[in-house]
Amino acid sequence: MSQAFLNRPVKRITAIDLGTNSFHAVIVDIYPDGGFYVVDKLKEMVLLAEKGVTDRLSDAAMERGLSALRKIKTLSDHQKSERVLAYATSAIRESENGGQFIQRVIDEIGIKINAIPGRVEAELIGLAVQHGIQMPEPGEGPALIMDVGGGSVEFLIADKQKFYFLTSKKLGVARMHATVIDHDPITAGEINTLQQHYRESLADLAESFAMNRASLLIGSSGTMENIALMIAYRNKRSPSLSLNELEFSSKEFYDFYEFAITLDKKKRSKLKGIDEKRIALLPAGLVLLKYILDTFAIKQIKISSQALREGIILRYIRRELKEIRTSEWIEDPRKRSVLELVHKCDWHEDHSLHVASLALSIFDAVKDKLELTEQDRELLTFAAYMHDIGYHISHRKHHKHALYIIRNSDLMGFRECEIEIMANVARYHRRSTPKMRHPYYKRLDKESKNRVKKLSAILRVADGLDRSHYQNVRDVKIDVKETGVELYLSTESDPHLEIWGADRKKALFEEVMGMDLNIHAR
Repeated sequence: MSQAFLNRPVKRITAIDLGTNSFHAVIVDIYPDGGFYVVDKLKEMVLLAEKGVTDRLSDAAMERGLSALRKIKTLSDHQKSERVLAYATSAIRESENGGQFIQRVIDEIGIKINAIPGRVEAELIGLAVQHGIQMPEPGEGPALIMDVGGGSVEFLIADKQKFYFLTSKKLGVARMHATVIDHDPITAGEINTLQQHYRESLADLAESFAMNRASLLIGSSGTMENIALMIAYRNKRSPSLSLNELEFSSKEFYDFYEFAITLDKKKRSKLKGIDEKRIALLPAGLVLLKYILDTFAIKQIKISSQALREGIILRYIRRELKEIRTSEWIEDPRKRSVLELVHKCDWHEDHSLHVASLALSIFDAVKDKLELTEQDRELLTFAAYMHDIGYHISHRKHHKHALYIIRNSDLMGFRECEIEIMANVARYHRRSTPKMRHPYYKRLDKESKNRVKKLSAILRVADGLDRSHYQNVRDVKIDVKETGVELYLSTESDPHLEIWGADRKKALFEEVMGMDLNIHAR
């Protein structure tokens, strides 16, 4: 099968999560290797349970839902999506007139909605989190996953490969707010009522947790994302790229909880980072998260930006598109996410993989001298894969375009600082070396600046060694001496272009190493 085909998406689909508070839509291109790339997305707040999850959807709630789906359908049609997959959760599946709403959507908009049971919802969320987050390996101990919606909360205990427990509980923040909370701010009695209800409802989770203890909580969906964002602002480390993999400690949460739980709605509205539509529902979410941390003694929490809608896509790929998958499923979310991005950008695959190989050979020879780690090795690998994706925009300043694409592509499994390092390393593979007048380099902390300089120094030399893009250099041998670094090339044909390419890009390498780099043909 030709590489051109592998780089071309085989289908564009739209996945819609019809939640209690909001409808989320994502439009993706699916590739033959089973990867997908986000083309567009849309979120519409609908508040189907503005008065709690009841037996019926109100007329106003139906109209908000229909209006949101019309917008989503318009966007989907505009993006020429070939199929729409719409999954409804608790507010619709539990309503007496949920079927009426589903039929109206079919008749008036042309979208068929699948009202899935809670267990399927939990499974799809688990697939999405496994796809987008650096999960514990088997044997390391699982993570507890909690997806907090308006009508229900899904709980899973899982590692990278396996679900040990999954369930869906009717504990969503809109439901609990409407059922229990009558005062603003919430009272101690209402908090006690919520905690008692959680204790009774989560006995099976506690039993499974006792057999599969987790030290990490992974939170997904709007309530958890919003809490994480407010804590990040409170601790002056707000993310500028993505909430995915954003972490906070239980201590940071408890500090925020003690402050925020006493606030009334007016004061909560002034919290930096709060979503306007979640102001009223915040206390229910805070009490639930505190109960989970207290009960299971979990000290660390991180966020998955992937949830039900990505799970819908993954299920579709795995179950219905097996015939177009041409390579083994890549389990590591970091590598998979990078490969999904470079395929989308029509990467120069042979060149990029060759540069990565050369860069790793140099890295392995100098890592002790430069005090580099295995994590640095991985980030260098991925930066090498992505260093030329800026060509997707234009040849001119493609190194700067690469930085922009990497920073704005929602790479899964990476912390924000890791994305920034890879983006800057890719940016400095050519032309200017890192300078304080460059805004994206200047904003890095001291340690990250140091890592960017060292890794980009290696990448510059490796890229120069494939100046022709024809992989003329077949092998390299590196000898680090007290007087300098000697690099010997084995090439298929005349090496002059490669030696020239590396020589003109070696200054930063010599700076970070504190010695000369001499390049020889063998």
